[in-house]
Amino acid sequence: MKVVRLDENSKKDILNDLLKRSPNNYSEYESVVKDICEDVRENGDEALFKYTNKFDCESINASNVKVSKEEIEAAYKELNDDELVNIIRKSKKNIFDFHSLQLQKSWFNSKEDGSILGQKVTALEKVGVYVPGGKAAYPSSVLMNIIPAKVAGVDKIVMTTPAGKDGKINPVVLVAANEAGADEIYKIGGAQAIASLAYGTDTIPKVDKIVGPGNIFVALAKRFVYGFVSIDSIAGPSEICVLADETANPRYIAADMLSQAEHDELASAILVTTCDEMVSDVIKHIESFTESLERESIIKKSLENFGYILVANDMDEAVTAVNEIASEHLEILTKDPFQTMTKVRNAGAIFLGEYSSEPLGDYFAGPNHVLPTNGTARFFSPLSVDDFIKKSSIISYSRQALEAVHKDIIKFAESERLTAHANSIKVRFND
Repeated sequence: MKVVRLDENSKKDILNDLLKRSPNNYSEYESVVKDICEDVRENGDEALFKYTNKFDCESINASNVKVSKEEIEAAYKELNDDELVNIIRKSKKNIFDFHSLQLQKSWFNSKEDGSILGQKVTALEKVGVYVPGGKAAYPSSVLMNIIPAKVAGVDKIVMTTPAGKDGKINPVVLVAANEAGADEIYKIGGAQAIASLAYGTDTIPKVDKIVGPGNIFVALAKRFVYGFVSIDSIAGPSEICVLADETANPRYIAADMLSQAEHDELASAILVTTCDEMVSDVIKHIESFTESLERESIIKKSLENFGYILVANDMDEAVTAVNEIASEHLEILTKDPFQTMTKVRNAGAIFLGEYSSEPLGDYFAGPNHVLPTNGTARFFSPLSVDDFIKKSSIISYSRQALEAVHKDIIKFAESERLTAHANSIKVRFND
């Protein structure tokens, strides 16, 4: 954990350090990902199962890659935890209710001259949701990616996730997918899963958009196939920034920073504070908590590489640093967090007050936890219903409405030397 007094040079160094975590800096994997994606595009299922058998499970093939109803029923029995299922359902309702408020409607505006302008809102037809396997199971990400698509009205939601060596998917992931409303679930992962969703194979349907987090191979594959399909974003490692003054509880701050540091060695946890006395207390609590946490080794590496305590001279300087960091998660623990929040321009999700800790957003509150990382909160937003719709402009003019403006359009087109454009208007008013 690095303790730094804020100034222009130190801010620049920190930002450069954090940007090392971006998927854009892992070019050594690009050729491998490119080869996998192109192989799947050209050879379909043959390539898909070649890589699936090599990297995940040797027994997966076209006959068993799709999760059956019986496997879903077995997942509930294997999980054998009614309390957890009920919690998943409560979380589902909160996520559904929040995202329902984001729904947009088509609209039309007509004038007396017979012109009608509007916008038609249409849900995407097919969406692919990628769910990572690996170090941990993420049923919360299953809910956060599928439910907004359901709210938007997507016709078909296809989920892919890697199976274990035994050919099975973690039961809690399957339960969450079933509760959220996935239409089809396939036991494939990695870059080959992204390629199969983007191009389609005999087994895997081609989709219109791919969403969901994954490792560096998944992130680079999403970037490679962008254009054949839409994607949500190229997600980087998780991060938290806590903005605190002298009123904040250092014990809460330490616990919240650790909640992100445990994700992986590249996760970032940053405290920006105006209180010098806060520093030693936070460090003390971090050390105390870490000793009893399961992922102690990951936490220590994360904090060693990307953990910071930044000491600012005043709140204005602290907020400026927060806006430049543009963190995925921002907690504001100040005397008046709502007033402080009005000065914040860049953050993926903002948590106000000491009882609004980041895991509340990860699991339960309702807003989406799929958030922009690596400073991209300066121009990206959280995953939402908007990611699963498209908009078409509607234009309808009567002869009267067009006649009133047709000479203007002709002159505009001729100024660009696009005479066929001009003629398209002229022919409608030739004698």
